[in-house]
Amino acid sequence: MPDGYQIKNQNAPHFLTFQVVGWADIFTGKIYRDIVIDSFNYCIQHKGLKLHAYVIMSNHVHCIASTALNLSDIVRDFKKFTSKTILQTLETTTESRKEWLQMIFRYHAKYNKKVNDYQLWTHENHAIELTDNKIMDSKLDYIHQNPVRAGIVENQADYLYSSAGNYQGINRLLPIDAIY
Repeated sequence: MPDGYQIKNQNAPHFLTFQVVGWADIFTGKIYRDIVIDSFNYCIQHKGLKLHAYVIMSNHVHCIASTALNLSDIVRDFKKFTSKTILQTLETTTESRKEWLQMIFRYHAKYNKKVNDYQLWTHENHAIELTDNKIMDSKLDYIHQNPVRAGIVENQADYLYSSAGNYQGINRLLPIDAIY
């Protein structure tokens, strides 16, 4: 992992990206997006995660997060749990793309000694420490504009799987610790 993407200051807010291997569009299914939401919620309630912003796209998740504890540990646990739960759910659902998705996840696991049968997430988190307001504003805007740039919604606050609404006074799926 490049040194620049490591979480060095475990308590500082970081912009993080969790990418699905092969850019597979697993999060087009609500059931899989909800696993991510439930896991974020668990980490907020039980692990001390402060979620400042997030967006769940079809094949990746962006967030700004911090903690008073150890951010790397929370990220590790989040990715491990969501991976296991999503892969188990995929196994038991009638997902029309089940075999195709499993093929992608199996293919990527083949090249990773730390993974057995399937790999959901890439190992990188592309962690960027947010050291000043200019960087923070830029990443917050980037997260919230992601569904607009993708053509999913015209107004960023209309995307349910994002914290953009929270910043406009609309309660969304997750509580956030607003940056401002």
